[in-house]
Amino acid sequence: MDGQVVYADLNLSRGSCLASSSAPSLPQDVCQGSSWHQFALKLGCSAVILLTLTVIGLSVSVIFLRRNSSVEENRVDVQENRNETTEKLNLLKCPEGWHLLPEKCLFLSPIPNTWKDSLTDCSTKESSLLLIQDQEELKLIRKQINEKGMLFWIGLNLTLSEKKWKWINGSFSNSNVLQITGYTKERSCVSISQTGIISEDCDTENRWICQKELKPVRNKVCSDS
Repeated sequence: MDGQVVYADLNLSRGSCLASSSAPSLPQDVCQGSSWHQFALKLGCSAVILLTLTVIGLSVSVIFLRRNSSVEENRVDVQENRNETTEKLNLLKCPEGWHLLPEKCLFLSPIPNTWKDSLTDCSTKESSLLLIQDQEELKLIRKQINEKGMLFWIGLNLTLSEKKWKWINGSFSNSNVLQITGYTKERSCVSISQTGIISEDCDTENRWICQKELKPVRNKVCSDS
């Protein structure tokens, strides 16, 4: 009897030790610390997202402002160029009997003459035989020609050495601007009409067109008497 009682007491004591040593409980601060880290992480992520959105917003605003500023500057430049062009035209005029074009004055001869004599006449007027820059200028010049079929010498002739159409200023004619038909032999000179560009013998008598640059108008100064 005594031995059994002692055995039972020993088993009870061992079981209580096992129970007391199994799965110790975690301190309360550990759980609280984990929640705080999660909150801090979420807060940091939110701050980064907010900062990124702010930077994007500021970048878009800067680009928009720069674009508006560039558009406004272009408008100002265009307006200034228009004003300068208007002021320039207001300060420039052609001599009496000459016709005004955007960048030059034209004189249309009322009588015919040879190409060489036409060249000389323009020189005496401190001008030159007409030089045509492009198709747009050609259209404007043709509007000055009132009589259909009337031909006018211009400053273009055929050079024998290069066998090309050459302007009196030394440059060569662009076939995309002037499509010349007619005489293409020695002593060939070019004339224009309302509808065509024709080459003829330079000794043929046609009217001619002189050109000169626009000159500024001198304002008269009145002195007080």
